[in-house]
Amino acid sequence: MYTNFIPILKEADNLNYTVGAFNTHGLEMLPDIIMATYEEGMPIIIQTSVDTAKYIGYKNLVAICSNMADEYMVDVTLHLDHARNFDDIKDAIDAGYSSVMFDGSNLSFKENIMKTKRVVEYAHKRGVSVEGELGTIGGTEEGICVKEDEKIYTNPEDVKIFVELTGVDALAVGIGTNHGQFKSKTKINFELLKEIHDKVDIPLVIHGGTGVNEDDIPKLIKYGIRKFNVGTELLVAWTKEAISNFENTKLNKSLRYNIIPCNKSVKDVVKNKIKVFRDSK
Repeated sequence: MYTNFIPILKEADNLNYTVGAFNTHGLEMLPDIIMATYEEGMPIIIQTSVDTAKYIGYKNLVAICSNMADEYMVDVTLHLDHARNFDDIKDAIDAGYSSVMFDGSNLSFKENIMKTKRVVEYAHKRGVSVEGELGTIGGTEEGICVKEDEKIYTNPEDVKIFVELTGVDALAVGIGTNHGQFKSKTKINFELLKEIHDKVDIPLVIHGGTGVNEDDIPKLIKYGIRKFNVGTELLVAWTKEAISNFENTKLNKSLRYNIIPCNKSVKDVVKNKIKVFRDSK
């Protein structure tokens, strides 16, 4: 079923696992990402940045995700990631996206509440789920850069107020992770995450998931992480395979012979992550 993430994350909470939210960076890799979840028998959240959505086309992404969800009988959510402009969010919702994130982490606490609430009101009337953010995630993603000394950890005292006043369906938290981190692993502030989890019972979200040590995932699940974002790891896998294949290819060789192995490398990463997310004790 093509759906928002509310029922998907509720089931994850009931069965104690986290749902993979995988960024597609182009149209080519998208079908293989969804096929990975079909083969593993799990739900999936497909994410795009605003720039990727504009590059591929909002409605094109909706068509593929909804059609594959129906054909393969898997639960698929299409989610707009880290949107800061209401018009971009409106375009995604109006095109058929089933979920959006408003990233107000660069705003004051009061302004973040007010603008997130506006998004929630528009989205919920149309059956679309909303993720908000408190605190910041380090690193760089789609031109948004947060340096290490500029990172702001989520304040647990703000969490309950934010959730109650905005009505968000999930919350991204700043607990030490970084976008784009793949050469090293993150030191997560688990004590802070536990404190946040004790304040609210909505699903919590990890961004910068590529940099998270897989041994830490069971503890993240224990403390309420129900949506786990992975983007850079897919991009690195695809690009490594592309460099290897395209370097020596004949100029007149059909493009698909070089791209299919790239997509398979992404599919393998997604399947492995899904197994870890599902089977962690």
